[in-house]
Amino acid sequence: MVNEYEIKKEICEIGKRIYNKGMVAANDGNISVKISENEFLCTPTGVSKGFMTPEYICKVDKEGKVIQANGSYKPSSEIKMHMRVYRERPDVNAVVHAHPMYATSFAIAGIPLSQPIMPEAVISLGCVPIAEYGTPSTEEIPDAVSKYLQHFDSVLLANHGALSFSDTLLNAYFKMESTEFYAQLLYQSKVLGGPKELSDAQVQRLYEIRRQFGLKGKHPADLCVNNKMGKPSCHNCGGCSSSSSSEDSSDLVASITKKVMEQLGL
Repeated sequence: MVNEYEIKKEICEIGKRIYNKGMVAANDGNISVKISENEFLCTPTGVSKGFMTPEYICKVDKEGKVIQANGSYKPSSEIKMHMRVYRERPDVNAVVHAHPMYATSFAIAGIPLSQPIMPEAVISLGCVPIAEYGTPSTEEIPDAVSKYLQHFDSVLLANHGALSFSDTLLNAYFKMESTEFYAQLLYQSKVLGGPKELSDAQVQRLYEIRRQFGLKGKHPADLCVNNKMGKPSCHNCGGCSSSSSSEDSSDLVASITKKVMEQLGL
């Protein structure tokens, strides 16, 4: 049986973590957790995520309508975005939205986090695309995010922030933390002259490791259009959203596939 009070405490703890790490300022950000098919706990609007206690947390239904809220507390104004994630990703049980400094800077600059620069990021995130800009508190953001939900577990929001989601609240938070760490490393490596990216073969081997680990969530290693066609997965947002690969690259794809299979002893 779900212990709602314990989940509320966990939401407050995660709220403190994102606040203390500078991922939100003032009253920014929001968090939600699915507790049943029609019940969700979420942070209130107009409240700092670093200073919440369990009585602040609201309960809403799958339409975002209030089931329970104490005093003057009202559900996050971004609850529509959260509900869209739950509706389209049945495997998701928690959503975290924040404004981490580096990741949000990439979102403002219009640069997705798509360069394979370290094994952990490749395995855990794949790449992080940018959803088109939408006006906060409207259906524009859910509509913009929707097209990426079946391929990724973390998404940048153009000129806004970042959104991560997973099977547990802790894992959703870790996705956000990993997204920010990835963005910071990418930024600093650019300052130092530009990152040395992993090769296609190295990326494919990391994808194979992810599959062997049986990690949950959506990821190019499992869902990329190229992968479904029996070809190596891409590590960029454009490739994951395209319906077909270029005929001009067929020889390169075949060469990479052969090398990966040899390295894996297959």
